[in-house]
This record gives sequence, structure tokens and C-alpha cells, in this order.
Amino acid sequence: MAENRPIILFTAFEPSGDDHASAVIEALKAAHPDADVRAWGGPKMQAAGADLVARTGDDAVMGLPGLAKIREHKRLNADIARWVAENPVAVHVPVDSPAANFPVCAITRRAGAKVVHLVAPQLWAWGPWRINKLRRLTDHVLCLLPFEEDWFRQRGVRATFVGHPLFDHAPDASALDRVIADWPAGQPRIALMPGSRPSEMRANFTLLLGAYNRLAREHPGMRAVVAATRPEVEPMLRRLAAEARLEWPESLSIRFGATDAVIRWCELALVVSGTVTLQIARQHRPMVIVYKSNRLLWSLIARWVIRTPFFTLPNLVAGREIVPELVPHFAGAEPIADRAVALLESPDEASLQHRELAAIAEKFRGHHAATEAAAIIAQHAGLLPSIDRPDACPASSPAQAG
Repeated sequence: MAENRPIILFTAFEPSGDDHASAVIEALKAAHPDADVRAWGGPKMQAAGADLVARTGDDAVMGLPGLAKIREHKRLNADIARWVAENPVAVHVPVDSPAANFPVCAITRRAGAKVVHLVAPQLWAWGPWRINKLRRLTDHVLCLLPFEEDWFRQRGVRATFVGHPLFDHAPDASALDRVIADWPAGQPRIALMPGSRPSEMRANFTLLLGAYNRLAREHPGMRAVVAATRPEVEPMLRRLAAEARLEWPESLSIRFGATDAVIRWCELALVVSGTVTLQIARQHRPMVIVYKSNRLLWSLIARWVIRTPFFTLPNLVAGREIVPELVPHFAGAEPIADRAVALLESPDEASLQHRELAAIAEKFRGHHAATEAAAIIAQHAGLLPSIDRPDACPASSPAQAG
């Protein structure tokens, strides 16, 4: 490594962070092949060109971490502090996971690094009082959602909307049509999208299956496809169905690693809330969104700290409810089926949602998240700029600089 090259350090602690960071690292290395990119991260970041200091994200947890996980992060922070003391970092890029990354930001900030957050912490949804901490621990926040830039700038945090990785590349409709050419024929066609994390599937899959079973009884020609991440998921889903004493009808098949194809094939998606809802919006498919929550935790904690009127990404981006969202959901499958029936039996409602989702996709047009984020990071690192859009990294006012 050349000693005069600034070190750019990425830290990501979940598979989703590995995804987001890898695209940005690839763009950064394409524009600046000699950039010295190091990372605590995953295999995709390494494949994109980062020199991994340590592997992370293989056992990421959601929600409140246990004691063992807390101790693990303390050890990790100590390791990072020792490494930073020996390897001066010019720019630290924490990727999502604010609970894990904020302590690391404090370490790198004390060591003199600039901090550029990739994926804005969702302070607008919960914990807005943490804005003072973020202001102390950042030089720039790279936002994936259109409304976030103004929200942070109004609170004295320099922020730039760079777009969302899902919209960096449009789906190839012709290629997807070839994939689904021999998929089940029938009408209406329903997608069941139970999430990617085991905890999400355990909580929500039987709700989606129960709703589909009712719909299938009322529409004999209906067909459905479950979008699963990998083949290992199928035994788990079938076990969940059996334990709940739910039929897995012949009209229901399953596909693996083909989310865009499933969306292209379907006319309506029953989906667990998450980033995939933007993936569905990208193809303008009507959907019903659900997320089962723990009633006790919601009543004791979540309802008091969440500050947003909506929970799902399409509605958040729109600023109003354009998609039925059952979040948090404490009931059974019937409310999901009811909302699906309303869309299936009202072409006008489905058409309206189609248009609203097209308007959501339009908000991301003209942006390329990976290249815009890479350009801003390169500027903070003092590398020669390589920015196609002149306004990709606007000059900050003193208030924005925080």
C-alpha cells in the first residue's frame, strides 16, 4: 500500500450493509482504481475491491441484542480502536446499523477521520432525539430516500439524497418474460413475499398463506408463487404451514432467488414490509403490506418511540397511504385477504395504486446511488473528483456542516 494514499474505511455489520457497501466500493474503485479501501464487512465488499480487515455480518441480529452480542461488539470496538490507532483513516463510511456503528464513529472521529454515513439512520421514524449524537458523529449523510435530505438538513446535518440502489438498474423486462414464460398460468396471479430473515418468515408466512388459501377458495383459477431467497427456505416454510395446520395447495409454487421475476409474473403481491416493497414499486405492481409485531413490545416500547405516521417505504416516500399497510399487525389472515379482495375486485383501485407506485419510482429517476455516493466519499477523501452530476455533492452552509 502506498503510504500517501488516504485510507477509506467501511464498516458494515449486516448482510444488507454488505449489499449497499459493495456497490459503492465497486463504483469508488472504478473511478479511483488506486483508492485504499479497507473494511469490516462481508464477502460482497471484498469482491468489490475492499481489503477486509475482519469479516462481519454472518450472525447479524435484529431488535435488542443479547448479552453475548453486546460483549462481542465491545470486543469489536476495541479491535477497531487499536487498528485505527495504527492505520490513520481519512474517511470512515459507516453503513446502516446505527446502534453498532455509532460507537465506531466516535472512535474514528476522535482519530481525526471524516465520517460519511451510507444509508441515513432512520431518526425520522424513531429516536429523533439522537440527532444531536448524529450531528457530532458525521460530516455527511448519504440518503437513500427522497424526503430524508430535507429532514436532516433542517436539523443542521449535511445530507444528500443519492438515490436508492434498487433503482440504479432497471429490470430487463424481456429477460424476465423469458424466465416466467413457463410459470403457472391462471388468473389472478398472486405473489407471496414472506421476507428474507427467518424471524420475519416465522412471524408472517402463515398469515400470507392463510390469506391466500381464502382467496384461492373464492377464485378457483388463482395461482400463486412464493418468492424465497434460497432453496433451504422451503422446508422451513412447509414446516410452518404444517404446524399451523394450513393447506399448501397445488396452485401454490415456490421460486428461489427470482424476486424480480416473481414481481413481473404477479398481478398482486402480499408482502412483508421491507426494502422489497420498493422493488415491487419499481415494477408498479399493486400490493398489500403486512408485518406482524409483538403486541406487548409494541404497547410497552415501540408505540411511544416511533414518530412516523406510516411504516412502509412506499407510503413514507409518498407522504400518504397509497398502499394498504397492516403494520403493526396483531390479527390473523382475514384482514390481509380483505384488502387483497378489495384490489382484486376493483380494477379502478388497482389501477390507481399502479399509477401511484409509478410516481414513487419517478422520484428516483436521474440518480445512481452507487456512483453518487462514491463521488461524495471520494471528495471527502481528497481524491480527484469524478462526478457526472455537478450537484451530487452540494456545497454546505455552516448549518448543514453541523
